[in-house]
Amino acid sequence: MTREVRGSADSVLTPFSPRERRDAENLDLFSHNVSTVRHSHGGFKTSRGHLCKFGRQGLRTKADIVEKCLAVHSALRGRVSFPNSTVYQASLESYFSAQENSVLPQCIISPQTTQDVAMAVQVLTAKNYMANLPSSSCSFAIRSGGHTYFAGAANAPGGVTIDLSGLHDITLDVSSGLVSVGSGATWGSVFSELSAANLGVNGGRSGGVGVGGLTLGGGISFFGPRYGWTCDTVTNLEVVLGNGTIVNANAAEHAELLWALRGGTNNFGIVTRVQLKTFQQGDLWGGQVVRNITTSDEQILAIANFSDPDAYDEYASLITTWAYDGSADLSVVVNNMEYTKPVADPPAFHTLANMSSLSSTQRITNITSLLSETDRGNPEGLRQGSATVTIDATVDAIAAAVGAWNASVPQIRNVSGIIWALIMDILPPQLYARHAEANALGLEGRHNKTLIILQLTATWDLASDDDTVEVARKAVVEAIHRDVGAVGGLDAFTYVNYAAVWQTPFLGYGRASVERLRKVQQEYDPHGVFTDLVPGGFKLPRG
Repeated sequence: MTREVRGSADSVLTPFSPRERRDAENLDLFSHNVSTVRHSHGGFKTSRGHLCKFGRQGLRTKADIVEKCLAVHSALRGRVSFPNSTVYQASLESYFSAQENSVLPQCIISPQTTQDVAMAVQVLTAKNYMANLPSSSCSFAIRSGGHTYFAGAANAPGGVTIDLSGLHDITLDVSSGLVSVGSGATWGSVFSELSAANLGVNGGRSGGVGVGGLTLGGGISFFGPRYGWTCDTVTNLEVVLGNGTIVNANAAEHAELLWALRGGTNNFGIVTRVQLKTFQQGDLWGGQVVRNITTSDEQILAIANFSDPDAYDEYASLITTWAYDGSADLSVVVNNMEYTKPVADPPAFHTLANMSSLSSTQRITNITSLLSETDRGNPEGLRQGSATVTIDATVDAIAAAVGAWNASVPQIRNVSGIIWALIMDILPPQLYARHAEANALGLEGRHNKTLIILQLTATWDLASDDDTVEVARKAVVEAIHRDVGAVGGLDAFTYVNYAAVWQTPFLGYGRASVERLRKVQQEYDPHGVFTDLVPGGFKLPRG
């Protein structure tokens, strides 16, 4: 007897063998990882401290989730892996943060096509699809590149994780200048493919980051001052909706869905393919310069001057980081200066270039080399944390943020392996205002000023230090809000790709954007699949 699930007419369904059922049911992940302590947010904590939320359908038992895994396995042979298998373990080990790779789902689905994703969603969301199962659906997680910092964002403790890394193909249409990319691809692979044709794309700055997640959260690029957010250069998104339907969102069809997905993250469907505009791009100038912390005052003035919106050079991109390395008990300032033409020492960076330095990798090179350099500074598999605040690019606001960060260093000085950083992404209006009406980020009306997105990051060794780091990160965010607010330099925008699990980024989009996002959600996900059954990531505020 085969199990009947909804799917395409040509799907071949096969029964699971007694051994398959027995092996899956013998997996004790659920009972091993879940305590009986209910969390104040409406979920439960695993024994490793991860939060799993309850959906409207309630918490399913281990046996129910196993049945769902086996049903997907029946429909998609070879696409479902269980604990102790090499595919399952490889998927876990490829997450960026140790917190995410320690989350143990009951099974991992590894689709190879959009149709695989649609079938998986149909099975996971089906009610009464087998007579002997309760009439509730199964919560699941969606993973693109797996680069989110906190546990449970793209992995499902005791549940089901859909790993999109198999959707990594890259197809270039030279005649149209468009590239179509599977959402599980990484930006390193995209740039490597395009560089061979002397082309570029308005993509991520780290090679290991996934295409899907970065794009749906906005996306900051070295090329952003010329082209806007990464999501602004998207011309089509292939999306699997909560009922398993596959649609294309573009200017001609489902245009409101396209708008919503430009910043609305995973609240509407599973994006399986991203189509982007390309442009001519050869070598460029860039690299990393490390300077003594004593240059801080000079840095603050230089950043404010560099950020002048009336004189901004659209080929220039700057990231400045104040970083404390606990192993050396040393603080430094790091400038990542990129100029997207092969011009050495461009005038846009003259003030910064004239400061004394400890080391420099500045050179004329290709984009893949710069991405690899970024990756080396962000190793995978360590404990990671992030939070964010947006400020004005003024001397007073920058100085207040740096002062708050510097005052926080003693709180984490004794944390093993700590790297404690304040990262500044310069966001000129040439980037955020270029297509502000075409995305959901809510940044219209700020066209006369440059913003700075602050990212407070931490990397450390031991889970026993998690609470210490989290308390310190919350404290420094509060201090920045207080001190920058005192000089009138705070902005409400909260960049979702950098946000901590306890932050509420969509509130920073503004009421008009949130209300419009809710309308799109009601149209495309009326049953709340991506609100209630996909608890990971950030959800739209309920009306």
